[in-house]
Amino acid sequence: MSDKIYFNTSKKFSFKKKMVNLTTRAHHKLAPNHAKRTAKKLLLTPVRSKPKNAEPKGLIISEVSTSEGVLKTYRVGTGPVWLLTHGWSGTASQFFPLMEHIASKGYTALAYDHPAHGQSEGAYGHIPAFVGGLEGLLDSEEEVAGLVGHSMGTAAAIECKHAKLQDKPLLLIAPVLDYLDNLFGSVARSGYSMRLFEAVVDDIQNQYHYPITSIDPYNKLGRRTAPTMIVHDEKDRFTKYSVSEKAAKEMPLVTLITTQGQGHGRVMHSDEAKAAFDTLTS
Repeated sequence: MSDKIYFNTSKKFSFKKKMVNLTTRAHHKLAPNHAKRTAKKLLLTPVRSKPKNAEPKGLIISEVSTSEGVLKTYRVGTGPVWLLTHGWSGTASQFFPLMEHIASKGYTALAYDHPAHGQSEGAYGHIPAFVGGLEGLLDSEEEVAGLVGHSMGTAAAIECKHAKLQDKPLLLIAPVLDYLDNLFGSVARSGYSMRLFEAVVDDIQNQYHYPITSIDPYNKLGRRTAPTMIVHDEKDRFTKYSVSEKAAKEMPLVTLITTQGQGHGRVMHSDEAKAAFDTLTS
């Protein structure tokens, strides 16, 4: 259900949107605790997508215990480890074609399903859970050479403060660098009660001691000291290409590769994404 909210880009007036606003506001006013429980289930429950691609030859499927539960991992290749972190309602399988390319270049590609995604444990998905899961993966590896992220997974990667990731190169595919504007804008366009949404957010930030106002991928990317390659489709409907373009202009360590006709998902296994990886590792 949450996909219909977060991936709704329509700005047109909708009677349905108006009714959603009226009913969620009334629910929150009349039964605030029940409304918050309902909203949490609706807004923080990603779709558990089925595998998108065939498994690479030699794929090793395993598990890692983290603070966010047991996460399913997918490893192929040998050599230095590159982590791959998917986006909202995605799965590690979206990366399988790119993982094959990474393995062919003499590296280990290690992807995983985020909490509440794919085959991993967990009921709810949000940035604090994404970061906690990523930290658990980093704890389980002796060393990593770099990270590939897609969509919301890019925000979690930039937010992550783990020492093993601080000086490592990043490949960001269709990144969501304006995370807060993207999140609140998507909910507002759906018509959902913003006051109710803010109450859910408040519970999460208190539970994790993670103020939502501290989530700032754009400026944190600008403070990184390792190179970053961004691959973004000019017509991406879900994350703003213009923000990636701005980052590449303002940040000397950020390079943008623009794609055409790849959208938000297909770009993950585009030739441009593979070329960007080759550039980062050359």
